[in-house]
Amino acid sequence: MDQSKEEFLERFGADYGYPDAPRGVDEMRAADFKRLEGTVYLDHAGATLYSEPQMADVVKDLTSNVYGNPHSQSDSSMAASDLVTAARHEVLKYFNASPRDYKCIFTSGATAALKLVGECFPWSRESCYMYTMENHNSVLGIREYALSKGATVLAVDINEDSDLESNHGSPSSFKISTHSNQRRGEDVLSHNCQNGSLSTISGKLRNNWNLFAFPSECNFSGQKFNLNLVKLIKEGKVAGFPSQQQGQWMVLLDAAKGCATEPPNLDVYPADFVVCSFYKIFGYPTGIGALIVKNEAAGLLNKAYFSGGTVAVSIADIDFVKKRKSVEQVLEDGTISFLSIASLRHGFKIIGMLTTSAISRHTASLATYVRKKMLDMKHRNKKKVCIIYGHQSSKVADLKMSPTITFNLKREDGTWFGYREVEKLASLSGIHLRTGCFCNPGACAKYLGLSHSDLVSNFEAGHVCWDDNDVIKGKPTGAVRISFGYMSTYEDAAGFLKFLQSSFVSKPITFSNGLDLCSSYEILIADNQSQQVVPDVRLKTITIYPVKSCQGFSAQIWPLAIGGLKYDREWLLQGSGGEILTQKKVPELGSICTLINLELGKLFIESPKRKDKLEISLLENLSHLTAEVDVYGQRYEVESYDDNVNTWFSEAIGRHCTFMRCSSSKNRSCSHTGKNGRLCRDTRSKLSFVNEGQLLLISEESVSDLNSRLSSSNNGNGKQRVIVDAMRFRPNIVISGSMPYNEDNWRRIHIGDAYFTSMGGCNRCQMINLQQNSGQVIKSKEPLATLASYRREKGKILFGVLLNYEDGLDGEGEILAERWLQVGQEVHPSTAATPERCLATVESLHTGM
Repeated sequence: MDQSKEEFLERFGADYGYPDAPRGVDEMRAADFKRLEGTVYLDHAGATLYSEPQMADVVKDLTSNVYGNPHSQSDSSMAASDLVTAARHEVLKYFNASPRDYKCIFTSGATAALKLVGECFPWSRESCYMYTMENHNSVLGIREYALSKGATVLAVDINEDSDLESNHGSPSSFKISTHSNQRRGEDVLSHNCQNGSLSTISGKLRNNWNLFAFPSECNFSGQKFNLNLVKLIKEGKVAGFPSQQQGQWMVLLDAAKGCATEPPNLDVYPADFVVCSFYKIFGYPTGIGALIVKNEAAGLLNKAYFSGGTVAVSIADIDFVKKRKSVEQVLEDGTISFLSIASLRHGFKIIGMLTTSAISRHTASLATYVRKKMLDMKHRNKKKVCIIYGHQSSKVADLKMSPTITFNLKREDGTWFGYREVEKLASLSGIHLRTGCFCNPGACAKYLGLSHSDLVSNFEAGHVCWDDNDVIKGKPTGAVRISFGYMSTYEDAAGFLKFLQSSFVSKPITFSNGLDLCSSYEILIADNQSQQVVPDVRLKTITIYPVKSCQGFSAQIWPLAIGGLKYDREWLLQGSGGEILTQKKVPELGSICTLINLELGKLFIESPKRKDKLEISLLENLSHLTAEVDVYGQRYEVESYDDNVNTWFSEAIGRHCTFMRCSSSKNRSCSHTGKNGRLCRDTRSKLSFVNEGQLLLISEESVSDLNSRLSSSNNGNGKQRVIVDAMRFRPNIVISGSMPYNEDNWRRIHIGDAYFTSMGGCNRCQMINLQQNSGQVIKSKEPLATLASYRREKGKILFGVLLNYEDGLDGEGEILAERWLQVGQEVHPSTAATPERCLATVESLHTGM
């Protein structure tokens, strides 16, 4: 056992690992979660994991018994009904809710349960729907029902003066800060309520009803809310509470996040409505949740729709229907997911063996340990690396902490690492975490300091949920979240901390030659400024990729066109839904071979799934089959082919698709200038389906350096050695004779009589981790993981440079003589390195960071 784990156990050994359970966490993890070997799973707030014995019990149950639709009286139906009834009691027991006071309504999840409350609550013009800013979108969505009935909607912040340890529910401990009222129209709830459900409640006259919603634990920050709020809100005893609001208050508690480690005790905190999803607790089944509702509150819910199983009698051709008396039957539409409900007991069995109290202590110990280590991390300039949201460690005891840590990371210059960069690198390291705002816009805005104008301008700039716009105008648009579950281990925590340390914390740079960073940096600048042309650099290979994402072919000599290499990426395949097909989604594209014969004027295409070779004429006029398509935000005019061609490709890749050829593109230009100050791409020119630059250049020496690093990283770890060649990166031109990564500093090159402008480094993605081998696609984490360790720059992993051809048009737009590239030609780069580029090169060569 290493020293760090010994220190961890010395502090947390009494709470970590289930010391009082039949098995410890290490034994349980090794036996029940074999699929997690080599994986660090830290998204238990998103979905915890099912165990293998749990699934074995489910399969044995369903294959040994016959369960029928419970809406019948047959033996199989009664067997299912009995299991459903037992499951309802088990759910109530989990929340310590007496069946005399509460009912369990099964839904498709917590969101469906919230929707049910919003849909059926007795809103009126005098009602108020109040919710805390730190709430999931599914809670916010209830306001649509309230606003449509003319109710007032109000978002609030809850400020708690004392810590959770000493707070015993004193009203003076809480204060409500309100945001602006929301009101829509003058719609008023009809006083003629159906079925008399609003006429009397426990003998009282109909009253005005208000609803307050808050989470037991914030799914963004992990901040736990004091559940004493339940009684105080119902009694109206919180400072700042809108005393002018007439009527009675009911409380909705979103326990979807919190119930996995600390389910609310409804005997102590009698909320009127509580929602949960079971996959958050024990991983399986998904698509099933519950609304735990107080009997008095259930009597308020007025469901207009009826369905199978919800009525005692209905007549088809007149307005006559009588609903069942059972609350569960009235509120559960149609046949419930009885097989999923039958599977719940196998999950509860595991939780019961460990106990929720032990799970809470176990996960809190891991989160407390990791949080402290993160706060201690500092760059070489002593600046903090981790900014953690939502917890005030001075006010909350360690073991009252949530199992969730939400954070962002800063560079040593104070700028932010984007959360997508963190997620991308975590994936390469076998770490599963979550990024974004987690469907909690209020908490996200609060902790990130985003104003209304920030949020609107971010949206207008194109930012939406789940996109890659992680930093806009210097501010993060979301965060990174890790969360621990009942089977998480110290090794998970240590693996994550090691990942942060190696990927994001800057370290002092020391060189074996005795030079410090500054002197090496100055020498490199001097060398780059004095060396305008590097001798003996030659063109090694030329590769053309006629069809986007399919295999290319090599040529000894090839013509250039206005858009780069002639015919390069001039064709593509479009899916049946209009999407562009690439190897990322359709790996089968990588097995399709292409070849162009310039003399015959034909493109030849072969696939292992087709016996016949496809021939496409380069000169065929398809102008009568033109259309427009969008390729990654760029509009293209395309020419399409007949059904025979499309059928060939559909059979080759195993899905319906359409083969298209680029005719022209619209509104595309580049910001770089070439000779005579002209744009390197003329907006009138025909362009191909390239993503960024027209050509990709790869250096053999840079590939060799990468392979030496791959070899070093694999030494002694038992992994098979990974070797890549230049073609793994799908380059158009490969050069040899340069120094590793010298191409980063080239601004312009000429080969023969052709000139090219550098567009900068090529940002690499998971595509380079895919390898075709005997028709099979092999996925790995290399070489991207190794590149990420030393070729990262402002969130991008760079390898190779993108070039744009300074086309063959003269200043008046007249076409000059066609130019050709030929293998063996000298490559003459012009270098004008910036200090920033030189510094990056020094660091990458000497430190691997």
